[in-house]
Amino acid sequence: MPPIDRRELSTLADRQDRVVARSQLRPLGIEADRVAAQVRAGRWRAVGPNAVLLHNGPPTRQQTWWLAVLNAGRHAALCAFTALAADGLTGWEREPVHVLVPRGTTLPPLRGVKVHESRRYDPVADVHPTRLPPRTTPARSAVDAAAWSRRPRTAVGVLAAAVQQRLTRAEDLQAELAEAGQIRHLRLLMSAAVDIGGGSHALSEIDFVRLCRRFGLPEPVRQSIRVEASGRRRYLDAEWRLPDGRVVVAEVDGALHLLPAQWWDDMERDNSLVLDGRLVLRFPAFVVRSQQRAVATQLARALTVDLSG
Repeated sequence: MPPIDRRELSTLADRQDRVVARSQLRPLGIEADRVAAQVRAGRWRAVGPNAVLLHNGPPTRQQTWWLAVLNAGRHAALCAFTALAADGLTGWEREPVHVLVPRGTTLPPLRGVKVHESRRYDPVADVHPTRLPPRTTPARSAVDAAAWSRRPRTAVGVLAAAVQQRLTRAEDLQAELAEAGQIRHLRLLMSAAVDIGGGSHALSEIDFVRLCRRFGLPEPVRQSIRVEASGRRRYLDAEWRLPDGRVVVAEVDGALHLLPAQWWDDMERDNSLVLDGRLVLRFPAFVVRSQQRAVATQLARALTVDLSG
Protein backbone atom coordinates (compact mmCIF):
# COMPACT_ATOMS: atom_id res chain seq x y z
CA MET A 1 0.00 0.00 0.00
CA PRO A 2 1.60 3.34 -1.06
CA PRO A 3 2.36 5.89 1.64
CA ILE A 4 -0.06 8.78 2.16
CA ASP A 5 1.20 12.20 1.06
CA ARG A 6 0.21 13.95 4.27
CA ARG A 7 1.68 17.31 3.32
CA GLU A 8 -0.43 17.49 0.15
CA LEU A 9 -3.48 16.30 2.09
CA SER A 10 -3.00 19.09 4.64
CA THR A 11 -2.63 21.68 1.86
CA LEU A 12 -5.75 20.41 0.10
CA ALA A 13 -7.73 20.34 3.35
CA ASP A 14 -6.76 23.92 4.18
CA ARG A 15 -7.68 25.15 0.70
CA GLN A 16 -11.10 23.47 0.70
CA ASP A 17 -12.30 23.99 4.28
CA ARG A 18 -11.52 20.33 5.14
CA VAL A 19 -13.81 18.94 2.44
CA VAL A 20 -12.30 16.86 -0.38
CA ALA A 21 -13.45 14.74 -3.28
CA ARG A 22 -12.61 11.05 -3.44
CA SER A 23 -10.95 11.69 -6.80
CA GLN A 24 -8.63 14.21 -5.09
CA LEU A 25 -7.62 11.67 -2.44
CA ARG A 26 -6.53 8.88 -4.81
CA PRO A 27 -3.40 10.70 -6.13
CA LEU A 28 -2.37 11.20 -2.48
CA GLY A 29 -2.37 7.44 -1.82
CA ILE A 30 -5.80 7.37 -0.17
CA GLU A 31 -7.95 4.80 -1.97
CA ALA A 32 -11.52 3.78 -1.09
CA ASP A 33 -10.44 1.26 1.56
CA ARG A 34 -8.45 3.89 3.45
CA VAL A 35 -11.36 6.32 3.28
CA ALA A 36 -13.66 3.60 4.62
CA ALA A 37 -11.26 2.89 7.48
CA GLN A 38 -11.19 6.57 8.51
CA VAL A 39 -14.99 6.71 8.35
CA ARG A 40 -15.36 3.54 10.47
CA ALA A 41 -12.96 4.96 13.03
CA GLY A 42 -15.15 8.07 13.32
CA ARG A 43 -12.45 10.46 12.16
CA TRP A 44 -13.99 11.35 8.75
CA ARG A 45 -17.50 11.43 7.29
CA ALA A 46 -18.53 10.35 3.82
CA VAL A 47 -21.17 12.80 2.58
CA GLY A 48 -22.86 12.04 -0.73
CA PRO A 49 -21.39 10.00 -3.56
CA ASN A 50 -18.13 11.92 -4.03
CA ALA A 51 -17.29 14.08 -1.02
CA VAL A 52 -15.49 13.39 2.26
CA LEU A 53 -15.59 15.65 5.30
CA LEU A 54 -12.28 15.42 7.12
CA HIS A 55 -13.85 15.48 10.60
CA ASN A 56 -16.88 13.89 12.22
CA GLY A 57 -18.79 16.98 13.35
CA PRO A 58 -21.55 18.92 11.61
CA PRO A 59 -20.41 20.85 8.52
CA THR A 60 -20.08 24.62 8.64
CA ARG A 61 -21.87 26.79 6.13
CA GLN A 62 -18.79 27.00 3.92
CA GLN A 63 -18.34 23.24 4.14
CA THR A 64 -21.92 22.64 2.96
CA TRP A 65 -21.02 24.70 -0.11
CA TRP A 66 -17.95 22.56 -0.77
CA LEU A 67 -19.93 19.36 -0.23
CA ALA A 68 -22.53 20.49 -2.79
CA VAL A 69 -19.96 21.45 -5.44
CA LEU A 70 -17.80 18.34 -5.05
CA ASN A 71 -20.79 16.00 -5.12
CA ALA A 72 -22.16 17.67 -8.25
CA GLY A 73 -19.14 16.87 -10.40
CA ARG A 74 -16.05 18.35 -12.02
CA HIS A 75 -17.72 21.33 -13.74
CA ALA A 76 -20.12 22.27 -10.91
CA ALA A 77 -20.11 25.74 -9.36
CA LEU A 78 -22.12 27.56 -6.74
CA CYS A 79 -24.64 29.85 -8.41
CA ALA A 80 -27.50 32.29 -7.86
CA PHE A 81 -28.25 33.17 -4.21
CA THR A 82 -25.61 30.78 -2.83
CA ALA A 83 -22.80 32.22 -4.95
CA LEU A 84 -23.88 35.74 -4.00
CA ALA A 85 -23.83 34.79 -0.31
CA ALA A 86 -20.35 33.33 -0.74
CA ASP A 87 -19.29 36.65 -2.29
CA GLY A 88 -20.63 38.53 0.72
CA LEU A 89 -24.19 39.54 -0.18
CA THR A 90 -26.25 39.99 2.98
CA GLY A 91 -30.00 40.04 3.46
CA TRP A 92 -30.70 37.58 0.62
CA GLU A 93 -29.81 34.22 2.15
CA ARG A 94 -31.75 31.32 0.62
CA GLU A 95 -31.92 27.56 1.05
CA PRO A 96 -31.08 25.08 -0.36
CA VAL A 97 -27.56 25.35 -1.81
CA HIS A 98 -27.77 26.31 -5.50
CA VAL A 99 -25.32 24.62 -7.87
CA LEU A 100 -24.93 25.07 -11.65
CA VAL A 101 -23.88 22.26 -14.01
CA PRO A 102 -23.80 21.91 -17.80
CA ARG A 103 -26.97 20.68 -19.49
CA GLY A 104 -27.05 16.89 -19.68
CA THR A 105 -25.16 16.28 -16.44
CA THR A 106 -26.54 13.17 -14.70
CA LEU A 107 -26.53 13.25 -10.91
CA PRO A 108 -28.21 11.34 -8.11
CA PRO A 109 -30.44 13.41 -5.81
CA LEU A 110 -28.31 15.50 -3.45
CA ARG A 111 -29.83 16.33 -0.09
CA GLY A 112 -30.07 20.07 0.54
CA VAL A 113 -28.87 20.93 -2.94
CA LYS A 114 -30.77 22.46 -5.87
CA VAL A 115 -28.99 21.55 -9.10
CA HIS A 116 -29.59 23.79 -12.13
CA GLU A 117 -28.67 22.62 -15.63
CA SER A 118 -27.84 25.29 -18.20
CA ARG A 119 -27.15 25.13 -21.92
CA ARG A 120 -25.31 28.43 -21.89
CA TYR A 121 -23.09 27.58 -18.92
CA ASP A 122 -19.36 27.83 -19.70
CA PRO A 123 -17.37 26.37 -16.77
CA VAL A 124 -14.45 28.64 -17.70
CA ALA A 125 -15.98 31.98 -18.71
CA ASP A 126 -18.87 31.90 -16.21
CA VAL A 127 -16.87 30.85 -13.13
CA HIS A 128 -14.80 33.31 -11.13
CA PRO A 129 -11.13 32.52 -11.81
CA THR A 130 -9.87 32.60 -8.20
CA ARG A 131 -12.66 32.42 -5.62
CA LEU A 132 -13.36 29.22 -3.71
CA PRO A 133 -15.55 27.24 -3.54
CA PRO A 134 -15.97 27.52 -7.33
CA ARG A 135 -18.81 29.90 -8.10
CA THR A 136 -20.26 31.80 -11.00
CA THR A 137 -19.26 35.42 -11.46
CA PRO A 138 -21.32 37.94 -9.46
CA ALA A 139 -23.11 39.26 -12.55
CA ARG A 140 -24.08 35.76 -13.69
CA SER A 141 -25.07 34.84 -10.12
CA ALA A 142 -27.32 37.89 -9.76
CA VAL A 143 -29.01 37.40 -13.13
CA ASP A 144 -29.65 33.71 -12.44
CA ALA A 145 -31.04 34.50 -8.99
CA ALA A 146 -33.35 37.10 -10.53
CA ALA A 147 -34.49 34.88 -13.40
CA TRP A 148 -35.25 31.95 -11.09
CA SER A 149 -37.32 34.13 -8.74
CA ARG A 150 -41.08 33.92 -9.21
CA ARG A 151 -41.85 37.36 -7.80
CA PRO A 152 -40.83 40.34 -9.97
CA ARG A 153 -39.96 42.45 -6.92
CA THR A 154 -37.57 39.79 -5.67
CA ALA A 155 -35.98 39.61 -9.11
CA VAL A 156 -35.40 43.37 -9.29
CA GLY A 157 -34.39 43.57 -5.65
CA VAL A 158 -31.55 41.07 -5.91
CA LEU A 159 -30.04 42.95 -8.88
CA ALA A 160 -30.21 46.22 -6.95
CA ALA A 161 -28.72 44.63 -3.83
CA ALA A 162 -25.80 43.11 -5.77
CA VAL A 163 -24.81 46.56 -7.05
CA GLN A 164 -25.60 48.39 -3.81
CA GLN A 165 -23.35 46.00 -1.88
CA ARG A 166 -20.63 46.38 -4.52
CA LEU A 167 -20.55 42.79 -5.75
CA THR A 168 -20.97 43.81 -9.37
CA ARG A 169 -21.73 46.81 -11.59
CA ALA A 170 -24.88 47.80 -13.45
CA GLU A 171 -23.08 47.58 -16.80
CA ASP A 172 -21.99 44.01 -16.00
CA LEU A 173 -25.62 43.10 -15.27
CA GLN A 174 -26.72 44.64 -18.56
CA ALA A 175 -24.08 42.67 -20.47
CA GLU A 176 -25.09 39.43 -18.71
CA LEU A 177 -28.78 40.02 -19.43
CA ALA A 178 -27.98 40.60 -23.11
CA GLU A 179 -26.46 37.11 -23.24
CA ALA A 180 -29.11 35.40 -21.14
CA GLY A 181 -31.71 34.70 -23.81
CA GLN A 182 -35.44 34.54 -23.07
CA ILE A 183 -35.31 34.30 -19.30
CA ARG A 184 -38.15 35.09 -16.88
CA HIS A 185 -38.70 38.83 -16.19
CA LEU A 186 -36.25 39.77 -18.97
CA ARG A 187 -37.79 43.12 -19.97
CA LEU A 188 -38.29 44.12 -16.36
CA LEU A 189 -34.73 43.17 -15.46
CA MET A 190 -33.26 45.07 -18.41
CA SER A 191 -35.21 48.15 -17.36
CA ALA A 192 -34.11 47.71 -13.75
CA ALA A 193 -30.46 47.37 -14.76
CA VAL A 194 -30.71 50.69 -16.61
CA ASP A 195 -32.28 52.32 -13.54
CA ILE A 196 -29.54 50.89 -11.33
CA GLY A 197 -26.95 52.26 -13.73
CA GLY A 198 -28.57 55.67 -13.34
CA GLY A 199 -27.94 55.65 -9.60
CA SER A 200 -30.83 53.69 -8.04
CA HIS A 201 -29.07 51.16 -5.83
CA ALA A 202 -32.04 49.99 -3.79
CA LEU A 203 -35.42 48.60 -4.73
CA SER A 204 -37.14 51.51 -3.00
CA GLU A 205 -35.20 53.97 -5.14
CA ILE A 206 -36.18 52.10 -8.30
CA ASP A 207 -39.81 52.27 -7.18
CA PHE A 208 -39.42 56.01 -6.63
CA VAL A 209 -38.00 56.70 -10.09
CA ARG A 210 -40.77 54.67 -11.72
CA LEU A 211 -43.34 56.63 -9.73
CA CYS A 212 -41.90 59.85 -11.16
CA ARG A 213 -42.20 58.45 -14.70
CA ARG A 214 -45.73 57.23 -14.14
CA PHE A 215 -47.00 60.65 -13.04
CA GLY A 216 -44.97 62.69 -15.53
CA LEU A 217 -42.68 64.22 -12.92
CA PRO A 218 -39.13 65.17 -13.87
CA GLU A 219 -36.63 62.46 -13.04
CA PRO A 220 -34.25 63.41 -10.24
CA VAL A 221 -30.51 63.17 -10.04
CA ARG A 222 -29.92 59.99 -8.05
CA GLN A 223 -27.28 59.35 -5.42
CA SER A 224 -25.86 62.84 -5.76
CA ILE A 225 -22.95 63.57 -3.44
CA ARG A 226 -22.99 66.40 -0.92
CA VAL A 227 -19.87 67.22 1.10
CA GLU A 228 -20.67 68.79 4.46
CA ALA A 229 -18.56 71.43 6.22
CA SER A 230 -17.02 68.66 8.32
CA GLY A 231 -15.80 66.96 5.13
CA ARG A 232 -18.27 64.08 5.44
CA ARG A 233 -19.72 62.84 2.14
CA ARG A 234 -23.48 62.28 2.03
CA TYR A 235 -25.44 60.53 -0.72
CA LEU A 236 -28.92 61.88 -1.50
CA ASP A 237 -31.55 59.51 -2.89
CA ALA A 238 -33.11 62.10 -5.22
CA GLU A 239 -32.40 65.74 -5.96
CA TRP A 240 -33.89 68.34 -8.31
CA ARG A 241 -32.38 71.74 -9.14
CA LEU A 242 -35.23 73.94 -10.34
CA PRO A 243 -35.00 76.81 -12.83
CA ASP A 244 -35.76 79.35 -10.08
CA GLY A 245 -32.66 78.20 -8.16
CA ARG A 246 -34.46 76.13 -5.55
CA VAL A 247 -33.17 72.65 -4.69
CA VAL A 248 -35.61 69.91 -3.72
CA VAL A 249 -34.38 66.71 -2.04
CA ALA A 250 -36.41 63.53 -1.53
CA GLU A 251 -35.31 60.63 0.66
CA VAL A 252 -36.90 57.15 0.63
CA ASP A 253 -36.63 55.42 4.00
CA GLY A 254 -36.54 51.66 4.45
CA ALA A 255 -36.75 49.81 7.75
CA LEU A 256 -33.08 50.54 8.54
CA HIS A 257 -33.90 54.23 8.89
CA LEU A 258 -36.11 53.46 11.92
CA LEU A 259 -33.13 52.37 14.03
CA PRO A 260 -32.38 55.08 16.64
CA ALA A 261 -28.80 55.76 15.53
CA GLN A 262 -29.76 55.89 11.84
CA TRP A 263 -32.81 58.02 12.62
CA TRP A 264 -30.70 60.69 14.28
CA ASP A 265 -28.13 60.51 11.49
CA ASP A 266 -30.93 61.16 8.97
CA MET A 267 -32.31 64.04 11.06
CA GLU A 268 -28.88 65.63 11.33
CA ARG A 269 -28.42 65.47 7.56
CA ASP A 270 -31.92 66.85 6.93
CA ASN A 271 -31.29 69.74 9.31
CA SER A 272 -28.10 70.59 7.45
CA LEU A 273 -29.90 70.48 4.12
CA VAL A 274 -32.70 72.74 5.35
CA LEU A 275 -30.23 75.20 6.87
CA ASP A 276 -28.51 75.35 3.49
CA GLY A 277 -31.81 76.33 1.87
CA ARG A 278 -32.96 73.02 0.43
CA LEU A 279 -36.50 71.68 0.64
CA VAL A 280 -36.42 68.12 2.02
CA LEU A 281 -39.24 65.58 1.59
CA ARG A 282 -39.16 62.12 3.20
CA PHE A 283 -41.22 59.09 2.22
CA PRO A 284 -41.31 55.59 3.75
CA ALA A 285 -40.54 52.91 1.16
CA PHE A 286 -43.88 51.16 1.72
CA VAL A 287 -45.75 54.42 0.99
CA VAL A 288 -43.85 54.84 -2.28
CA ARG A 289 -45.18 51.41 -3.26
CA SER A 290 -48.71 51.60 -1.87
CA GLN A 291 -49.76 55.28 -1.95
CA GLN A 292 -48.17 56.51 -5.12
CA ARG A 293 -50.64 59.31 -5.91
CA ALA A 294 -50.20 60.83 -2.45
CA VAL A 295 -46.42 60.83 -2.92
CA ALA A 296 -46.72 62.23 -6.46
CA THR A 297 -49.03 65.00 -5.26
CA GLN A 298 -46.54 66.23 -2.69
CA LEU A 299 -43.67 66.00 -5.14
CA ALA A 300 -45.67 67.96 -7.70
CA ARG A 301 -46.30 70.74 -5.18
CA ALA A 302 -42.61 70.93 -4.35
CA LEU A 303 -41.57 70.88 -8.00
CA THR A 304 -44.44 73.18 -9.10
CA VAL A 305 -45.65 70.58 -11.59
CA ASP A 306 -49.31 70.27 -12.62
CA LEU A 307 -50.36 66.60 -12.35
CA SER A 308 -53.66 67.24 -14.14
CA GLY A 309 -51.95 67.62 -17.47
